[in-house]
Amino acid sequence: MNTNHPFRNLLATLALCGLTSGTAFSQHAAYHLFREDGKKVKYEKMAEEAGRADVILFGELHNNPISHWLQIELTADLFAARGSDLMLGAEMFEADNQLIMDEYLSGIITRQKFEDEARLWKNYSTDYKPLVEFARNHNLPFIATNIPRRYANSVFNQGISVLDSLSAEAYNYIAPLPLEYDTSLNCYNQLMHGSEMQGHGSINLADAQAIKDATMSHFIMEHWEPGRLMIHFNGAYHSDDFESIYWWLKRAGPDLKIITISTVSAQEPGTLSEENEGKADFIISVPSNMTTTY
Repeated sequence: MNTNHPFRNLLATLALCGLTSGTAFSQHAAYHLFREDGKKVKYEKMAEEAGRADVILFGELHNNPISHWLQIELTADLFAARGSDLMLGAEMFEADNQLIMDEYLSGIITRQKFEDEARLWKNYSTDYKPLVEFARNHNLPFIATNIPRRYANSVFNQGISVLDSLSAEAYNYIAPLPLEYDTSLNCYNQLMHGSEMQGHGSINLADAQAIKDATMSHFIMEHWEPGRLMIHFNGAYHSDDFESIYWWLKRAGPDLKIITISTVSAQEPGTLSEENEGKADFIISVPSNMTTTY
């Protein structure tokens, strides 16, 4: 377990003060961790099981600091267990930025040039930079798995057939076509037909989501090899309910051992609600009043 991280030290201090789970003040814990069936589990057990996987899909809430803290903690613990077998990947980096990512990790370009020229998310410095820097400091691959957003946006606006007009070079950055997937999967069905929460749906919206999932799966599989462990960071929606990226990965590699992690926000995080059971192998429940990074 990584004992040098300041947040880990903070939680240890809180535990000594009687403010973490297992005390009368457990409602003030920064997070609670559950298995798929809603039973509580310790972080150490999750890390142990994750260390035996081929691929870990770590589903985050993009602006939740506990998600991001646990990502770097788990990465450090997996590196301690697996060493150079570990590799990282993330939705937050687009496939056509792989070259600049590799150039930065290898020291060819400076940190400033990387941050100036890569299309980084607005919360990069607080939430994803620690992961990239960890990979750089430990000589680990970091894979930019997502489809360039301009192509996903074109699918949403013009339909999936717009991808037929791309150049040969552009196809290097997306999943192989044609895009064929199970439209009955809840993750896509809701986007096609809409819901009270999401409003009106459309086939273009589902296709745009599916081409993202397919592309992320494609680049995970392209870079993963037997004996290695890929930890992939993505929004929870992209791996919840063992669908989305998980479905694409299992179609490509049925024997892959995949561990999924989800993050949920709850008013009473100490108890996993029925609606959140079954979302993933491990479910991180964080207080709904937790501060956000943006």
